[in-house]
Amino acid sequence: MIRGFRGATTVADNEEKQIIEATAAMLDEMVTKNAIDSEDVVQVLISATPDLTKTFPAKALRVFRDDWTYVPVMCMQELSIEGGLPKCIRVMLTARTDLAQQDIHHVYHEEAIKLRPDLKEEHQ
Repeated sequence: MIRGFRGATTVADNEEKQIIEATAAMLDEMVTKNAIDSEDVVQVLISATPDLTKTFPAKALRVFRDDWTYVPVMCMQELSIEGGLPKCIRVMLTARTDLAQQDIHHVYHEEAIKLRPDLKEEHQ
Protein backbone atom coordinates (compact mmCIF):
# COMPACT_ATOMS: atom_id res chain seq x y z
CA MET A 1 0.00 0.00 0.00
CA ILE A 2 1.22 3.54 -0.70
CA ARG A 3 0.54 6.07 2.06
CA GLY A 4 1.33 9.70 2.81
CA PHE A 5 3.31 10.70 5.88
CA ARG A 6 3.01 14.32 7.02
CA GLY A 7 5.37 16.47 8.96
CA ALA A 8 5.82 20.14 9.77
CA THR A 9 8.12 22.28 11.85
CA THR A 10 9.06 25.90 12.33
CA VAL A 11 12.29 27.80 12.91
CA ALA A 12 12.91 30.93 14.94
CA ASP A 13 15.07 32.62 12.31
CA ASN A 14 15.67 32.48 8.57
CA GLU A 15 19.09 30.85 8.96
CA GLU A 16 20.46 27.95 6.94
CA LYS A 17 21.63 25.95 9.96
CA GLN A 18 18.27 26.25 11.72
CA ILE A 19 16.34 25.28 8.58
CA ILE A 20 18.48 22.20 7.94
CA GLU A 21 18.57 21.07 11.59
CA ALA A 22 14.81 21.50 12.12
CA THR A 23 13.97 19.74 8.86
CA ALA A 24 16.40 16.90 9.61
CA ALA A 25 14.95 16.39 13.11
CA MET A 26 11.42 16.23 11.73
CA LEU A 27 12.36 13.86 8.89
CA ASP A 28 14.39 11.64 11.19
CA GLU A 29 11.43 11.25 13.55
CA MET A 30 9.05 10.58 10.64
CA VAL A 31 11.33 7.88 9.24
CA THR A 32 12.11 6.29 12.60
CA LYS A 33 8.57 6.22 14.03
CA ASN A 34 7.14 4.83 10.80
CA ALA A 35 10.03 2.42 10.03
CA ILE A 36 10.42 3.90 6.54
CA ASP A 37 13.19 2.46 4.39
CA SER A 38 14.57 4.70 1.62
CA GLU A 39 13.86 1.95 -0.94
CA ASP A 40 10.14 2.23 -0.12
CA VAL A 41 9.93 6.00 -0.62
CA VAL A 42 8.10 7.14 -3.74
CA GLN A 43 8.77 10.88 -3.30
CA VAL A 44 9.28 13.63 -0.76
CA LEU A 45 7.64 17.02 -1.27
CA ILE A 46 8.89 19.82 0.98
CA SER A 47 7.39 23.29 1.16
CA ALA A 48 8.60 26.36 3.01
CA THR A 49 6.84 29.62 3.71
CA PRO A 50 8.02 32.64 1.68
CA ASP A 51 9.94 34.04 4.69
CA LEU A 52 12.45 31.16 4.54
CA THR A 53 15.01 32.04 1.87
CA LYS A 54 18.47 31.01 3.14
CA THR A 55 18.53 27.39 1.93
CA PHE A 56 16.53 24.56 0.45
CA PRO A 57 15.03 22.51 3.29
CA ALA A 58 15.56 19.40 1.13
CA LYS A 59 19.30 19.66 1.84
CA ALA A 60 18.46 18.20 5.25
CA LEU A 61 17.34 14.95 3.66
CA ARG A 62 20.77 14.41 2.12
CA VAL A 63 22.49 15.35 5.38
CA PHE A 64 20.62 13.17 7.85
CA ARG A 65 20.90 9.81 6.08
CA ASP A 66 23.39 8.54 3.50
CA ASP A 67 21.01 5.99 1.99
CA TRP A 68 18.62 8.70 0.71
CA THR A 69 20.81 9.76 -2.24
CA TYR A 70 18.40 8.47 -4.90
CA VAL A 71 15.11 9.42 -3.24
CA PRO A 72 13.25 11.95 -5.43
CA VAL A 73 12.79 15.22 -3.53
CA MET A 74 11.21 18.51 -4.55
CA CYS A 75 11.11 21.83 -2.71
CA MET A 76 8.42 24.41 -3.31
CA GLN A 77 7.07 27.56 -1.76
CA GLU A 78 4.10 27.27 0.57
CA LEU A 79 1.11 29.52 -0.13
CA SER A 80 1.29 32.91 1.52
CA ILE A 81 -1.98 32.91 3.44
CA GLU A 82 -3.00 35.79 5.69
CA GLY A 83 -2.65 34.64 9.29
CA GLY A 84 -0.70 31.53 8.25
CA LEU A 85 2.09 30.06 10.35
CA PRO A 86 5.38 31.89 9.64
CA LYS A 87 8.78 30.27 9.13
CA CYS A 88 7.16 26.89 8.55
CA ILE A 89 8.49 23.85 6.70
CA ARG A 90 6.02 21.15 5.67
CA VAL A 91 6.71 17.65 4.34
CA MET A 92 4.61 15.13 2.45
CA LEU A 93 6.52 11.87 2.20
CA THR A 94 4.91 9.16 0.09
CA ALA A 95 6.05 5.57 0.66
CA ARG A 96 5.06 1.94 0.49
CA THR A 97 4.05 0.62 3.89
CA ASP A 98 1.97 -2.01 5.63
CA LEU A 99 0.78 0.52 8.23
CA ALA A 100 -2.93 1.24 8.44
CA GLN A 101 -3.93 4.88 7.96
CA GLN A 102 -4.65 5.33 11.68
CA ASP A 103 -1.27 3.85 12.63
CA ILE A 104 0.82 6.36 10.71
CA HIS A 105 2.80 8.74 12.92
CA HIS A 106 2.60 12.25 11.49
CA VAL A 107 5.21 14.53 13.05
CA TYR A 108 4.67 18.14 14.11
CA HIS A 109 7.41 20.07 15.89
CA GLU A 110 7.70 23.52 17.44
CA GLU A 111 4.93 25.96 16.49
CA ALA A 112 3.71 23.59 13.76
CA ILE A 113 1.89 21.60 16.45
CA LYS A 114 -0.81 24.26 16.01
CA LEU A 115 -1.48 22.95 12.50
CA ARG A 116 -2.83 19.63 13.78
CA PRO A 117 -3.81 19.91 17.44
CA ASP A 118 -5.87 16.74 17.01
CA LEU A 119 -2.59 14.80 16.65
CA LYS A 120 -0.75 16.52 19.51
CA GLU A 121 -1.33 13.88 22.21
CA GLU A 122 -0.13 11.16 19.90
CA HIS A 123 3.37 12.63 19.66
CA GLN A 124 4.18 13.97 23.14
